[in-house]
Amino acid sequence: MRTYSEAGVDISRGDRFVDFIKSIRSKAVGAGIGGFSAALPLDALGFKRPVLMTTTDGTGTKLLVARKLAKYDTIGIDLVAMSVNDLIVCGAKPVVFLDYIACGRIDENRLHEIMRGIVRGCEIAGCSLGGGETAEMPDLYGEEDFDLAGFAVGIAEQDGMLPLKEEIRPGDLVLGLRSSGIHSNGLSLARKVIPESDSAAWEEMLTPTLIYTREMGILLGSGQVLAAAHITGGGLYGNLQRVLPDTLAPRFSFDWKVPPLFEKIQTLGGVSEKEMRSVFNLGIGIAMIVHPGAKHGLVELAQRSGFELLEIGVLQ
Repeated sequence: MRTYSEAGVDISRGDRFVDFIKSIRSKAVGAGIGGFSAALPLDALGFKRPVLMTTTDGTGTKLLVARKLAKYDTIGIDLVAMSVNDLIVCGAKPVVFLDYIACGRIDENRLHEIMRGIVRGCEIAGCSLGGGETAEMPDLYGEEDFDLAGFAVGIAEQDGMLPLKEEIRPGDLVLGLRSSGIHSNGLSLARKVIPESDSAAWEEMLTPTLIYTREMGILLGSGQVLAAAHITGGGLYGNLQRVLPDTLAPRFSFDWKVPPLFEKIQTLGGVSEKEMRSVFNLGIGIAMIVHPGAKHGLVELAQRSGFELLEIGVLQ
């Protein structure tokens, strides 16, 4: 008689992985790990008119960078970042994150590193890991293949949701928060132009995506932010346009310091400036719209709070 393990699926490895997750000592690890679902008491969050918001994303081919370097301890941070950053630009507070890991074979050491990164990402984001799924599918994935997907749930006050399109007008300013580098978009192009011998550049590509929960919480608390965008695939223009009235468009200065990795990608790949601007974040992870009169106060607020807020453009 054939067995499940002979077919390539080892249930005991999966069970051990769940036990490992439960063993991680962190307030970000929810009590529902290992059950069929997780519970969230909404009345304990202090919202008056709560709106539930959800998002999902992955890390794309950044997984291949992690595999090339055999370094998996930060890719989980990227996974959390890609979802929670999408929530916070809508005015939501991330409260729960769930992960989905698909693989050809459960490599416990690798998955432990990935999960530690996910938990660290939840800690930075101020949310809890509510659960997840690990699927071992040897007929669908090669033995070393794996993929990650993340799902986040946030809560927003109904009157605090962004964007406030009806308040945005020509002459409003675009302010930006710096990225840590390439984040988790454009890696399919970057991997093809950066030589495999350039180990420093490959390490730089693996720098985790910044999680902006703290910074955006401070700025949103001022009540001066009219709209915000998480800068992912599509670049500054493509992502910011999603939160603007159809009659307006941003004009960026592009006078901030761009991380050297982007210059290397452009030079080695012969990539046009237009293509670079439509694919990569070029050093800006979050862009937001404010009235001109709010700029000075927000820049000072950011400075007092230990981060930098740049003026990067204007609406026309």
